[in-house]
Amino acid sequence: MDARIGTTLTFSQMLFITLQSLPSFFTFPKGSIIPSLRPRNVPLRDWALQVLVLASGSLLNNWVFAYSVPLTVQIVFRSAGLAVSMLLGYLVLHKRYSLAQVAAVAFVSAGVVLATLSRPSAPKTAGDPPDIGRYSIGVFMLTVSLVLTGVLGVLQERTYTKYGPHWKEGVFYTHALSLPIFLFFIPDLQRGFSGLADPTTLSAHSLETFGPLARAAPYAVLGANMLTQLACVSGVNQLTSHVSSVSTNLVLTTRKALSLCFSVWWFGNGWNARLGAGAGMVFLGSLLYTAAVSAGGAGNAQRPRPDVGASAGGATSVVAGGATTGAAVPTRRTVASRRARVRAEATQA
Repeated sequence: MDARIGTTLTFSQMLFITLQSLPSFFTFPKGSIIPSLRPRNVPLRDWALQVLVLASGSLLNNWVFAYSVPLTVQIVFRSAGLAVSMLLGYLVLHKRYSLAQVAAVAFVSAGVVLATLSRPSAPKTAGDPPDIGRYSIGVFMLTVSLVLTGVLGVLQERTYTKYGPHWKEGVFYTHALSLPIFLFFIPDLQRGFSGLADPTTLSAHSLETFGPLARAAPYAVLGANMLTQLACVSGVNQLTSHVSSVSTNLVLTTRKALSLCFSVWWFGNGWNARLGAGAGMVFLGSLLYTAAVSAGGAGNAQRPRPDVGASAGGATSVVAGGATTGAAVPTRRTVASRRARVRAEATQA
């Protein structure tokens, strides 16, 4: 697979999500037929760093397919996002986690290392032996992408905590502002789209299965990929706007478990004992983390959002000792205002 196909795939995803979200952010001013963007809830500068991190991580995720890293290893390796999110939460957001949570994440990390070192063989139809050098480059790209994904989760969590859960705005601006980056990759985009239209790139199995429709198969797969990416991005952003980035990664790890099983069944990717043990450790560690959080771990505490409560009618949710309450805590200004109102009523009486 040509690495430049990854650039085309990333650009297609970014463009599709931008166009799908655009109508929700258009408004027509009075007396004008020219639409304009609705006022933002989050300053543009707060989206800028997220744009750079998102675009870089997405490109690396799609480029890695060209570097001899089996899909099974990619799925298990990306499950280490749980450990990265916890580490960044501790260092950047100053969160504290219980010993059970840390142990569960360490178990997940050990499983990822075991699965990565397994380097399962390619499908039996592939005649070329695996290239250790290309595999190492691919693992390095996955590592950088993993860290970028963790950083993006922290940035999103801080943004939503400060300004409220405006996740739709986040999806739109982070993808729309990423499009100019692809001006530096125009030759790769041209090569990628040409490859989609080139019948010589189709496998014999595809030609036999789809027959005269084989030429349209790559575009159908691309369309399905964009639709699933839209659903994934929307769901992840909405989830991140309500829970911590660690809890979000836990949900993603469960989704990756299903993806791994589907990959092994559908694509016939190589499977061995070490990969199976590593994958099992990842998913078992995720369940252990869930049990630790249910037992009262502080790392999964709901984040306070004073501005969200104000926009929803004035009821502010606060966190005390890791538990969320629905009662509003009066501020000094509120107390002073109430006292002044009582004195005024007493004077009038």
